[in-house]
Amino acid sequence: MADAFDILIIGSGPGGYVTAIRAAQLGFKTALVEREHLGGICLNWGCIPTKALLRSAEVFHQMKHAGAYGLSAPNASFDLAAIVQRSRAVSGRLNMGVGGLLKKNKVQIIWGEAKLTKPGEVLVTAPGQPARQPQPSPPRGALGPGTYQARHIIIATGARPRALRGLEPDGRLVWSYFEAMLPQDLPKSLLVIGSGAIGIEFATFYHALGVDVTVVEVMDRILPVEDEEISATARKLMEKDGLKFKTAATVTKLDRQKNGVVATIEQGGASITLAVDRVIAAVGVQGNIENLGLEALGVKTERGCIVTDGFGRTTVPGLYAIGDVAGPPMLAHKAEHEGVICVETIKGLNTHPLNKEQIPGCTYGRPQLASVGLTEARAKAAGFEVRVGRFPFLANGKAIALGEDQGLIKTVFDAKTGRLLGAHMVGAEVTELIQGFVVAMGLETTEEELMHTVFAHPTLSEMMHESVLDAWGRVIHM
Repeated sequence: MADAFDILIIGSGPGGYVTAIRAAQLGFKTALVEREHLGGICLNWGCIPTKALLRSAEVFHQMKHAGAYGLSAPNASFDLAAIVQRSRAVSGRLNMGVGGLLKKNKVQIIWGEAKLTKPGEVLVTAPGQPARQPQPSPPRGALGPGTYQARHIIIATGARPRALRGLEPDGRLVWSYFEAMLPQDLPKSLLVIGSGAIGIEFATFYHALGVDVTVVEVMDRILPVEDEEISATARKLMEKDGLKFKTAATVTKLDRQKNGVVATIEQGGASITLAVDRVIAAVGVQGNIENLGLEALGVKTERGCIVTDGFGRTTVPGLYAIGDVAGPPMLAHKAEHEGVICVETIKGLNTHPLNKEQIPGCTYGRPQLASVGLTEARAKAAGFEVRVGRFPFLANGKAIALGEDQGLIKTVFDAKTGRLLGAHMVGAEVTELIQGFVVAMGLETTEEELMHTVFAHPTLSEMMHESVLDAWGRVIHM
């Protein structure tokens, strides 16, 4: 007889395991199917280990500039293997933590590959061999292959690196972000294809360790989803630090040689070649919707993603999708919230669709970038009369004391109502600052309330206040 559950979730990334925990809290008999790693790509191969790598690069950067702080760190050096080992240890620790949380909440883990066979039923087979490392062992107490039934099935299978024809990673000369996180040797030169968050983070990591890095972006500016002024500021700061960029450019060919790659780049009607030791393909990700049995069940998909109604419901009753497979923005925190909304809707609680305009986005390179809501250009295109405030890091006491006086805080308001439409930042620790504006937008805070909020001194957050003041011509320290 098939094992039966109230809710069965396919995939244990941030969306999957958070959804499983919330489902269990709501009293559902819950199971979670995983084939490789608890915590998914984000915890094991994405969000977390990359931040560990970037932290090592940041500390090394500060060591090289110790003299600016009245300190001495002669002959500063690094151990690449130890840097990588630390990042893997961080992931391993959190992987164990996810397992503990699932056990605490009595979520049943099923180890294997899942496929939908009919509504309410999932066939789980033994997991295949991961391409990049030994097969992980299933957690203690996990169920194995078999047929499982559930009243509600939630697909949370995440995404994988996108590959462009002719530019496919080969694991040796052309890397995806998997190989980029596990370098055995440091290349002398590197080409990064794509200047989104993944591309910029790897570019700044390798550059901090002394690699000659060139970034190629098909759009006319780097970080194209960011506010234009913010991305221009970021480019200026990164170029000042030695990074090189080619925008409005396309890599048309990669000639893979014995120990390097010769890239052909089209830019402005001209064709140039660039010889590098390694290439990182960072052209985005695509949802894992294949081999799940979606077609046989008649699940509607568009542009490689599963169509949902805002509450996670697909076109098939009893079947749901959250996270990367349910469409952009493909962010871990978006997946988590979608999962909570999904199971709370199943429970019959009063829920509402996730407002994607209030989902923050962060890039953890040097400098950091963070944003939420509408850019200035999008706000104007939407018909808003806007007021824009700006405040530079170079006028903030805490930033100067930190030796991090380069950056900008920008706010965009509806001039008629004072509603905060968007906030955009570039500079030190802005990924920690952005949540203040996210909360403000969620509470429908106006400029008047923000102006009357007391910000601690001396802090970087004071720049948020000054940016609001500047939008209304009341800036104090500039």
